[in-house]
Amino acid sequence: MDKNNYNPDVLTCLANLSSDEVFTPPQVANDILNLLPEELWSDPQATFLDPVCKTGVFLREIAKRLNAGLEKRIPDRQQRINHIFTKQLFGLAITELTALLSRRSVYCSKAANGKYSVCSGFNNEAGNVLFERVAHTWENAHCVFCGASQENYERGEELESHAYRFIHTEKPEEIFKMKFDVIIGNPPYQLSDGGFGRSASPIYQKFVQQAKKLSPRYLTMIIPSRWFGGGKGLDDFREEMLNDPHIRKIVDFEDANEVFPGVSIAGGICYFLWEKDYNGPCEVTNVRGGGSATSKRSLNEFDTFVRHGQAVPIIRKIAQKGEGRMHEQVCAYKPFGLRTYVKPMDAGDITLYWQKGKGPYQRSEITVGVEMIDKWKVIASRSGHEHAGNPGTDGSRRVLARVDILPPGTVCTETYLVLGSYATETEARNLLAYMKTKFFRFLMSLFMYSHGITRDTFTFIPILDMTQKWTDEKLYERYGLDREEIAFIESKIRPMEANGE
Repeated sequence: MDKNNYNPDVLTCLANLSSDEVFTPPQVANDILNLLPEELWSDPQATFLDPVCKTGVFLREIAKRLNAGLEKRIPDRQQRINHIFTKQLFGLAITELTALLSRRSVYCSKAANGKYSVCSGFNNEAGNVLFERVAHTWENAHCVFCGASQENYERGEELESHAYRFIHTEKPEEIFKMKFDVIIGNPPYQLSDGGFGRSASPIYQKFVQQAKKLSPRYLTMIIPSRWFGGGKGLDDFREEMLNDPHIRKIVDFEDANEVFPGVSIAGGICYFLWEKDYNGPCEVTNVRGGGSATSKRSLNEFDTFVRHGQAVPIIRKIAQKGEGRMHEQVCAYKPFGLRTYVKPMDAGDITLYWQKGKGPYQRSEITVGVEMIDKWKVIASRSGHEHAGNPGTDGSRRVLARVDILPPGTVCTETYLVLGSYATETEARNLLAYMKTKFFRFLMSLFMYSHGITRDTFTFIPILDMTQKWTDEKLYERYGLDREEIAFIESKIRPMEANGE
């Protein structure tokens, strides 16, 4: 390539609005478009909607494909372009700025009817890329449509309200008053919900659900993979997706940087193809470090989405034993009723472990988990350091951050989960050894799509006899894992240091 003549695609050079409103690189847009059937590009009746335009990249790349695919049907170039832009491509911008940017990308002019517009079929500036400022509908200090905090998002006209038109209506079909064959886009990911600190709730699922209401032939969106495990605001969406037989393909990236360079999205990113007339198993492709693995399976075999197809037979072998599962014994939120910010007292008859160390506390103040105070307790921090939940550069995880054993006469704040409590120190030490096995942490990792660890994270892990010490070798033999399954576990989980730090 002659560097002096290199003319980069401007859409590859834009900085993102934020980590929640991420611009889609043209190559990624085309990878997503490749999921759609080829015959769409030569169909002059096919209609396309991007309800969350940011740069207009999806509509621009669709226009390129239609321009080539319709050349024989509509030989005159200007007539063909006018037909594509006025009859086939439609968009809703998420802000006034992205409306201008999208029109510039699609029509080569910020005004669809401008002097330099490639389309001569419009008599208005917006063309088919619309933006209309809409208001949130407040009820109990939150928007009834998107859940945004009234305190954070009730703003004057001079500030962007982030009230996205597509999801702030009960009748999205009224916006364009037409049916669409394809709905495609990269929706905003979350909005502040007014909770403690930087608390935010996901909203991308609302765009997917709203798009389904329009009953397109095909729906494809690129969204965070966190829905795989459910959690805050996503449990119903997870159940809905897992039980939807129309999801034909999912392409999943554990590391969001492989899709959006420089953007950190805990749990990774994915895009999917939903097809109205399809009913069957889903083709799941997991991408990591340029390599990929694909499996075809039913999404609702388990209560969570199992990211890796290679993990499915492992889970099945464990399930055949019919043993109890660890989430049944892990103490839920606030094992001793103490919030994170609770600190030690000046004096006390027991010891409190909190986020900054330990100190004295009064036994009489404890009303929850009293039966565990005088037992040996095994704890794990609810969240790890940056590499605990997310894969490293080689795709492996450590999963657990801090783990420890608390002797009798101790309690802890909600900074920690109590994974088990025992009458003897031996049993506690054996549970700790079990937790450090790659087997245990691999099964944990199947439920982890963020740094947080909850009771559900332990759903796939069997409860075993803690009077004996378990090693990976014993566990692999117990569940009859073959060489390939063992190698897969070993490749996904890093060793833990002896002290568990």
